[in-house]
Amino acid sequence: MMNSTKYSYFILSPYFDVGLFKYLWFMIIMCFYVVIVGSNVLLIVVICVNRSLHEPMYLFLCSLFVNELFGSTGLFPFLLVQILSDIHTIYVPLCFLQIILVCIYGSVEFTNLAVMSYDRFLAICYPLQYNTLMTQKKIAILIALTWLYPFIAIPVLLSLTVPLQLCGNVINKVYCDNYVVVKLACYDTTVNNVYGLTYASTIICVFIFIVYSYVRILRVCFSGSKQTRQKAVSTCTPHLASLLNFSFGCFFELVQNRLDVKNVPVIVRILLSLYWLTCPPLFNPILYGLNLTKVRIVCKRLVFGYL
Repeated sequence: MMNSTKYSYFILSPYFDVGLFKYLWFMIIMCFYVVIVGSNVLLIVVICVNRSLHEPMYLFLCSLFVNELFGSTGLFPFLLVQILSDIHTIYVPLCFLQIILVCIYGSVEFTNLAVMSYDRFLAICYPLQYNTLMTQKKIAILIALTWLYPFIAIPVLLSLTVPLQLCGNVINKVYCDNYVVVKLACYDTTVNNVYGLTYASTIICVFIFIVYSYVRILRVCFSGSKQTRQKAVSTCTPHLASLLNFSFGCFFELVQNRLDVKNVPVIVRILLSLYWLTCPPLFNPILYGLNLTKVRIVCKRLVFGYL
């Protein structure tokens, strides 16, 4: 039988000594964080202060940008500290806190993308009934559910992880991950696995709903007029790009957690594990800011001071 130990900290093994280059990495990561915070805050302010943008699509976008800030705050400050540190450890309570922040970010991101696909589905497939179907009350309920469900489900997930007796404290990632911690458990983790699979099944259902929405949208595009197709393409392209970007990141994360990737270079594994936490917050504001005309015009006015 394996012996369990009560650990006070975890060791993050992928970090390695790069000498003075750590200051270069620190500056690069800091620049990413500043761009993420600046661009997301800018778009949140643009949407909040302009009544012309108080439409369902932009309100859901505002929720998305708030979540990008939430997820980035759960990762980047910790990452910056670790880059400059010579000892790459994290106290157990801080590790669990990071797990909550990162998992909530991922869940809210996916749910928010589902709500946005539903909004585009109603707007394109039922344009005449759109204002009746997408009321202010419904918008508030959808945004509330987008945030409320992960804030309930993720702490429950973590409450099953915290009591586990661990037979090791080495995490093979640059940040804390619930699945990796569960794998360190000495004893049976059936309850954790069942709950994890149940929660994952809800995410799969959300993904199926997103696919269904866009299939219906594409059918309207191909069967409608040229004007209908142009409108659908202009409004849905950023959503699809955002969905694919986040899905690729989740796929990389899933592959690393479930498969043996020891033969993959460490730096590649680090970059792939960070993809879903860095690329969506970095590219989504640029993607929506450049593709959505209303947002682009208002951003220009706000930046150049003649709003």
